[in-house]
Amino acid sequence: MKRKAPFILAVVAVILGLMFPSFHSVNIAENKIDTGDTAWLLVATALVLLMTPGLAYFYGGMVRRKNVLSTMLQSLVCMGVITVLWAIFGFSLAFGDDIGGIVGNPTTFFMMKGMVGNAVWPLAPTIPLVLFAMFQLKFAVITPALITGAFAERIRFNSYLIFICLFMMFIYAPLAHATWHPDGILFKQGVLDFAGGTVVHMSAGWAALASALYLKGRNEPDHTPARISYVILGTGLLWFGWFGFNAGSAAGAGTLASTALANTTTASAAAAMAWIFFDMFRGRKPSAMGACIGAVVGLVAITPAAGYVTVPHSIVIGVVAAVVSSLVVIWRSRTKIDDTLDVFPCHGVGGMTGMLLTGIFATQQVNSANTTGNGLYYGETKLFLTHLMALVVVSIFAFVGSYILLVVTNAISPLRVSSAEEEIGLDLTQHGEEL
Repeated sequence: MKRKAPFILAVVAVILGLMFPSFHSVNIAENKIDTGDTAWLLVATALVLLMTPGLAYFYGGMVRRKNVLSTMLQSLVCMGVITVLWAIFGFSLAFGDDIGGIVGNPTTFFMMKGMVGNAVWPLAPTIPLVLFAMFQLKFAVITPALITGAFAERIRFNSYLIFICLFMMFIYAPLAHATWHPDGILFKQGVLDFAGGTVVHMSAGWAALASALYLKGRNEPDHTPARISYVILGTGLLWFGWFGFNAGSAAGAGTLASTALANTTTASAAAAMAWIFFDMFRGRKPSAMGACIGAVVGLVAITPAAGYVTVPHSIVIGVVAAVVSSLVVIWRSRTKIDDTLDVFPCHGVGGMTGMLLTGIFATQQVNSANTTGNGLYYGETKLFLTHLMALVVVSIFAFVGSYILLVVTNAISPLRVSSAEEEIGLDLTQHGEEL
């Protein structure tokens, strides 16, 4: 029955599609769709989607050769599973009518209801609502994919599918609603998260740590990366796609999008250099792997701040995040925590560092939509303290919630492969394929 259940769910999705064609449209005369903004968001949506295959190469090159395909598939399959869930009720959970400031009503946009015509999202009034939903989908897709680096080389594929579905529903969607919905509890508190430092990277980072602790270590944790050239390719795709991730979050083609793009470029470049320079400072050789990891850490850290800080401060954010994450990687390597690809030190810690630095460097001169106030650097404390509070709350929610979901998933279907399967490799034991 367990083998038949996934296909049965696919049949259910087909039945729902036939029962709910969602012809109902919301036509509001005063909504003015801007073709330039729409064109940019169409491009940005495609760019963000490209990040998931980029992540597949980034992670796939870091694991053993016998686990490359399984690791890459864990990223790519999110593009399928999460997309279907998002269209049915996921977008509603994140952006539907508010329920307690924590989650949306799952029936609001059920089966993409009300998205025909010129309906818009209140905070993105110049682009079609359906485009906003598809743009946000790409964030929901890559977030669970980020987690996979923590339990790479030791998770059953079927169990992984269950976990990412639960994670999207119970961790990602509530965080997206609380942070980005006008009635969300964190939004109302004045938390600034321009493109997902809190919603995407902190949630994935804490889920990664929970996963590493729950699944425990691999039989042989030390390994040589399969193909560093894959890592370089993945880094390039991630950096390219991240322009859509951050600049697209301006929800229009204008000055704010340009600022976000500039900040994204400089923060990532600064972090890449800082990582390898810090390695040299510690007596190590500058490596391609280090430059790639540093670049991604910079991208992570600038994500919450991209539309709120100046370009010089984006450089500061990149350098600080690279050093902090590098130190946490060193600490993690001295413990028994087997976070295979250091997802928590890079994405979790990078996201938290970016969140706090947003509270320090954000300025209303860059983005007047920031009504909370200027950052600590400018002599104001409200924004920084708000972010400090949110960091604690989100960290507890994401870590504890993810750990509970791991327990639930394991009760439904065992998460960990056997020692024999781990020895053979997940490519063969889970998928019957070889690189």
